[in-house]
Amino acid sequence: MIRTARAAFALLTLLAIGALGFALVQQYAFGLPPCEFCIWQRWPWGLLLALSAASALAAPPRLARPILVVAGLLLLVGAAIAAFHAGVEQHWWEGPTACSSTSPPARSLEALRAQLSNAPIVRCDQIAWSLLGLSMAGYNFLVSLAAALVTLSVARRGFGA
Repeated sequence: MIRTARAAFALLTLLAIGALGFALVQQYAFGLPPCEFCIWQRWPWGLLLALSAASALAAPPRLARPILVVAGLLLLVGAAIAAFHAGVEQHWWEGPTACSSTSPPARSLEALRAQLSNAPIVRCDQIAWSLLGLSMAGYNFLVSLAAALVTLSVARRGFGA
C-alpha cells in the first residue's frame, strides 16, 4: 500500500525509468531501432519521469493529488498511443502513411531518389520483437494502463494516516 505522496512519486519515477530503460536497451543493446510510434510512446514516459522525479523531491503535500491525476492522465495517453500502435502492427487499422505503407512505384529516377531519401527506416506496422504473442507496444499498453488505473486510484483515495 502506498502511504505517502513521496512514495507514490518515487514509484512512478522508478516505473518511468524502467520503461524508458527497457526501450533504450532494446534499441542500443539488441539492435531494434524504434519506429515513429515507438518514439511517440516514449514521450509520456519521459514527461512522467520529469513530473514524478520533481514531485518526489519538491512537491508540496497539497499538490500531491492533482499531480497524481496529471500523472495518471499521462499514463492513459501513453496507453492510447501504445494501443493504436499495437493495432497498426496487427493490421487492425492503418497507421500514418509515413511509417506504415509502401510507396507507389516511382515514375522517374528523381522520384525514386526522393522516395529512397524520405523512406522511413523502420515501419510502424511490422512487429520487431514479441514475447508470448505480444509486441513491445502491447506490453507498453498493458503496463501504462495498469499504472494509470493504480495512479488514479491513489489520487482518488489520497493518503491516510
